[in-house]
Amino acid sequence: MQVTTLVVCAAILGATSASALEPVRIGAIERYDPRFDALVPKDAVLERVAEGLEWAEGPLWDKADRSLLFSDVPRNRIQRWKDGIVTTVLERSGYSGAPPFQGPEPGSNGLAWDRDGRLVFCQHGDRRIVRREKDGSLSVLADRFEGRRFNSPNDLVYRSNGDLYFTDPPYGLPGTFEDPAKETPFQGVYRVTPAGVVSLVARDIEAPNGIAFSPDETTLYIGNSAGQWLALSVLADGSLGPARVFADPRAWRKPGEGGPDGLKVDRDGNVWATGPLGVTVFAPDGTRLGRLVTGVKTGNLAWGENGDVFIAANHWLVRVKTAARGF
Repeated sequence: MQVTTLVVCAAILGATSASALEPVRIGAIERYDPRFDALVPKDAVLERVAEGLEWAEGPLWDKADRSLLFSDVPRNRIQRWKDGIVTTVLERSGYSGAPPFQGPEPGSNGLAWDRDGRLVFCQHGDRRIVRREKDGSLSVLADRFEGRRFNSPNDLVYRSNGDLYFTDPPYGLPGTFEDPAKETPFQGVYRVTPAGVVSLVARDIEAPNGIAFSPDETTLYIGNSAGQWLALSVLADGSLGPARVFADPRAWRKPGEGGPDGLKVDRDGNVWATGPLGVTVFAPDGTRLGRLVTGVKTGNLAWGENGDVFIAANHWLVRVKTAARGF
């Protein structure tokens, strides 16, 4: 682990004056299997609770503050939603360089808490994983593998032993897959141990994106935004077995609806996966149970309190009250 403390280029901002947005009902809920009713009650509705964002991503519930953190990737910010009001927490959250960023996605993306309650996040423009210390400074956890800079770390998840796993597609590079500054010739999935050792655990996924563990941590789910949702066995040493197809949306999604993106797993092992115009919920065996249809391209989701699910849906934040509980 690189423990060098960096000068924080990002400004830490306090709350700004704003008016609360009243929730607005949107979208629809589709039910494909009777088991879905036990997860999402029949009277549940989707509510838009924030709007005016550029591209919302990486939502993360802040239990202490009872609020939701999320990235607005094009605006290079980490934002906070609380009681209908959105404020800025961190400017320059993903790109700290002086020249204007040439691509559309400079900012932070996936967010997570470590075991000590510190915010850890993926930086697109700076191409690394960083941790925000208690004094507000940033420490680099990983920025390269075997001497090569990462593409643009996208999403991340902690295992209970403290190992951090993250995906590294090139969507934060101005030229994405063909960007001349791309140093790594593949799109990897990596592990960072608490001691700071970085290892490559998968390299044959075309566009690894969302990432989450099963409750027993024997399976790692990855959204391949070029195609399918994948499942990989987690081996005793923390490495991964070969990827198998968990679910394939190509049989039912329509053109233009988007591909697999972020995902989360509930305590019963059901997979809540964003992508084609909302959140598709799968049983642990891959059966499609239902879909929360936002009607727009949808990036990720997070568990709030008492079954609340918050969805980062393009320019919006959306909330639905469920009977499920997050893992």
